Amino acid sequence: MAKVKSTWFCKECGHEAAKWIGNCPSCKQWNTFTEEKLVKKSSSNVAWTRQDNQVKVLPKNIDDISQTRTQRISIPDSELNEVLGGGIVPGSLVLLGGEPGIGKSTLLLQLSLQMEQTALYVSGEESEEQIKMRASRLNGTKNNCVVYTETRLENILKTLKENKPDWVIIDSIQTIYSLELESTPGSISQIKECTAQILRYAKENNVPIFLIGHITKDGAIAGPKILEHMVDTVLHFEGDRNHAYRMVRSIKNRFGTTQNLGIYEMNSSGLLPVKNPSEVLLAQRQEGLSGIAIAAAMEGTRPLLVETQALVSTAVYGTPQRSVTGYDLRRLNMLLAVLEKRCGFRLGAFDVFINLAGGIRIDDPALDLAIMASIMSSYQNIGLPPKYVFGAEVGLSGEVRPIQRVEQRINEAEKIGFEHIILSKYTKIQDKPRGIKIHTFGRVDEVFEWLFG
Repeated sequence: MAKVKSTWFCKECGHEAAKWIGNCPSCKQWNTFTEEKLVKKSSSNVAWTRQDNQVKVLPKNIDDISQTRTQRISIPDSELNEVLGGGIVPGSLVLLGGEPGIGKSTLLLQLSLQMEQTALYVSGEESEEQIKMRASRLNGTKNNCVVYTETRLENILKTLKENKPDWVIIDSIQTIYSLELESTPGSISQIKECTAQILRYAKENNVPIFLIGHITKDGAIAGPKILEHMVDTVLHFEGDRNHAYRMVRSIKNRFGTTQNLGIYEMNSSGLLPVKNPSEVLLAQRQEGLSGIAIAAAMEGTRPLLVETQALVSTAVYGTPQRSVTGYDLRRLNMLLAVLEKRCGFRLGAFDVFINLAGGIRIDDPALDLAIMASIMSSYQNIGLPPKYVFGAEVGLSGEVRPIQRVEQRINEAEKIGFEHIILSKYTKIQDKPRGIKIHTFGRVDEVFEWLFG
């Protein structure tokens, strides 16, 4: 019988220790060690092992290495194709994380039904009948998707060797376990070992594999932080379940940029890519209402026009509230301090609520001026002029600072039909547009005097 031992793992970085430690020596986090029981590996229990006839790899001089372009697998999904950097790289390991019920399984099952390549969908959470019901709802008609319900790692690897699919989906990595370890599925040691074995198969057989991962209540992917270091690409699937729009962001990508964003609309037939998100996000906008301003934002390389909503009211309960949805609360507090110090508006006795319409979240600093304009519009109960869009960052001294890729933002605003855009006077514009008028300012008090008199 194999010898069982007890060890301690850090939940943040996966550091292993022989006993409990208050402060992790690797990631410097406190109280992150959990105890797990391990069993010593036995070669007789392993159903799939590394082949011994592998070609020996020798070190090479960097000048002797030939540079070849990686041939990617094309994806019918234009949004996911852009986020991944132009397609799926053979042999890559992609981790897709998101909240329960956000649509992770639907997205990858829909993709497997659309692609020409054979996909093996390994499910450890749903039965075959449940997956068939979802595929029928997604109007899946192709027979190149093979469903396999299994949670034991050794059986999964054996099935992969026998069926040789073109690409693989594992839903989810937290349900997979190996008999080499005695710990329960979802533990740190199980996730590390299973991911390492799956990564080895992907690299040796040049097969791309998608892993679906759960997230914690803090928004981080469940399991050790080393899981994100082991995979090639980390995608976050997010959105408000009360809204129809979903977004997939690239947090890490060894084969492309991490600046792209994919937007989907959830309906009864699945996830539909949104071709022009600015028009969709502004479709239900009503002009003339106070507390509403349009911001010219950027998500990666994609320009977005976002409706920022503000509500300023008297603090009924004595202590003023600061609440945001889709925006950074700390940055809101900074902007309120700038309004009070540099512009003379006394907002200390008022509640301030900020919302980005459509259930999206954007951290672009170019939203600063639009957020401040919407706050002032609600404070004075005066609607902003129609067909106006804002795009500028605001500094602590009240200066209006320039933003990047301003030409793309201007072109997007002009395409949607806006007639005026407010920018920093330090912005350098090479090709000035004809259909939209540009207004430039150096300080926020100048902007508000121009808007509200």
